[in-house]
Amino acid sequence: MDKNTIIGFILIVAILVGYSWYTQPSEEQIKAQQAYNDSIQQVQAEQAAVQALEASQAQAYADSIKQEQKLDYGVFTELTKGQEEFYTIENDSIKLTLSNKGGIISSVELKGYTTYNKTPLVLFDQNDAKTQFTLITADNRIVESNELFFHAKKLNDSAIEMYLPVDNDSYLTIAYTLTNGSYMVDMTIKANGMEQYLSRNMTELDLSWQMSVRQQERSKKFEGRYSGVYYKFWDDDVDNLSNDGDDREELSGRVKWIACKDQFFSSILIADSYFNNPKVESLVSKNDGYLKDCSISTSCGFDITGKQPTKLKYFFGPNSYQLLASMDDDIENSEDQLDLEELIPLGWGIFGWVNKYLIIPIFNFLGSFINNYGLIIFLLTLIVKLILLPFTYKSYMSTAKMRVLRPEIEKINAKIPEDKPLERQQATMALYRKVGVSPMGGCLPMLLQMPILFALFVFFPAAIELRQQGFLWADDLSSYDAIVSWNTHIPFISSYYGNHISLFCLLMAIANIVSTKITMDSQNTGQQQMPMMKWMMYLMPIMFLFFFNDYASGLSYYYLISTLLTLLQTFIFRMSVNDEKLLEKLKANAAKPQKKSGFMARLEQMQKEQLARQREMMKQQQKRR
Repeated sequence: MDKNTIIGFILIVAILVGYSWYTQPSEEQIKAQQAYNDSIQQVQAEQAAVQALEASQAQAYADSIKQEQKLDYGVFTELTKGQEEFYTIENDSIKLTLSNKGGIISSVELKGYTTYNKTPLVLFDQNDAKTQFTLITADNRIVESNELFFHAKKLNDSAIEMYLPVDNDSYLTIAYTLTNGSYMVDMTIKANGMEQYLSRNMTELDLSWQMSVRQQERSKKFEGRYSGVYYKFWDDDVDNLSNDGDDREELSGRVKWIACKDQFFSSILIADSYFNNPKVESLVSKNDGYLKDCSISTSCGFDITGKQPTKLKYFFGPNSYQLLASMDDDIENSEDQLDLEELIPLGWGIFGWVNKYLIIPIFNFLGSFINNYGLIIFLLTLIVKLILLPFTYKSYMSTAKMRVLRPEIEKINAKIPEDKPLERQQATMALYRKVGVSPMGGCLPMLLQMPILFALFVFFPAAIELRQQGFLWADDLSSYDAIVSWNTHIPFISSYYGNHISLFCLLMAIANIVSTKITMDSQNTGQQQMPMMKWMMYLMPIMFLFFFNDYASGLSYYYLISTLLTLLQTFIFRMSVNDEKLLEKLKANAAKPQKKSGFMARLEQMQKEQLARQREMMKQQQKRR
């Protein structure tokens, strides 16, 4: 290090030391800064003291309010003190957990069922449901049952009595009883010596039931379509709130039961007599793992003397058509019929009848001795095809007759120019009439098949028998069978059709495209077809790929088998029908004298009148020129 560098360092150090000494605060400045810091600490201490005082006053106020509320319970005040405890009763079908706070059912687990991810199937627990009823005291105090602690008396493994003692001789009881093998829970509410404590005007018991319906299946969006609030009017039909969005309604009149359901399971509150003017609400849940937030507010009869107990029932179980329909087996009075099977969406009108009296009996019969539901669907499809075989054959023959007449149609088209389509049509219809062919012959059989096809469309997604039943690569025939999945959100596609491709659905679409091609070729009768119509015929199977992608794989599998059987039928019909012999038969029909039906005579007359009007209009246009 040279001499100049050393001198430079010495000067820098000297400057820094001199600057520090020159800028250091004086003794007066140090004392002033200390006084300022002390004042800040004092202000902060005073603020903390004020906040502590305000918090103490707020707590004291809350305690006083709480004490006043306790005093508002009157004779029930002591029953607001206690510790929540839980008790269980069960049979071989369900397990109930009950809470002494409110004396309610706080949890329901269905035995023998699991969720889509193989965890125990719990319809709800204490965080999902809230049930309470309102008591009106003799001095007109309002007491909510969920603020009271009941005493529990477990009678046996499947029965428990929750009682609310006011004194030694006066108490309110809620009894729950399970019958072995049943999903029904008997609930009895009874007053004992409560006349002096409850208002004499209390002739009804106000009930409130809130429940969040859990997601139990793989597809939340698809399961949500079948979830919501359902109810049955007394001695009348079953109805429901909208399953597609938020809905609420104040029902006018008597209601027999109210249900909160998902796709395959229901929680139902049933009155022994009826509920009065319920208010029901169903909101789409915004929480993960839940479908709907249901709320029910109603009232039912109540006798404070205890001579007539209030009897209710709960049903916690699967939406099995056979099971729900059997609930009415021992009920003779039509007014008391429950019609719980109406919870299962089987279609309206004729579609529902087809399911109830044709599809379900066949399905249950096959299920009584076959365990493989993939095979059951195949056999069901085969039976349906055999039932529809006469109609299918008639439709094919109608198309075949028009196909063999194609050379004759081409002669008509060559003879009559394109600018006279009405004359072409009239000549074609005259040919069909002459040989005994009805263009509508192929349409009527197809229309007769539609009720069965639509009935099966609504049946498969509602059939709990398919739930978690595997077949080939599909592990659950009641849900989609994803062969390809992804996590990236694709606008519109992900929202409506899911982040996956279902293999059965894809195979169904391919089979339909092939079937469309073969059908269009076989139905070429020589008449000009619109190009747009051809594209629409091919576009429909592609649309099915998107539409059915999120549906039950059992439904796509059914349509796949149905399409393949239709193709097989078409090949068999082609092999069994000789076009040359068929044409000779039609020519023989043409040689016979034809008797016009009333319909054909009217149709021919209408065509002649239309042709005459068209000619008259053309003459008038030529005169104007």
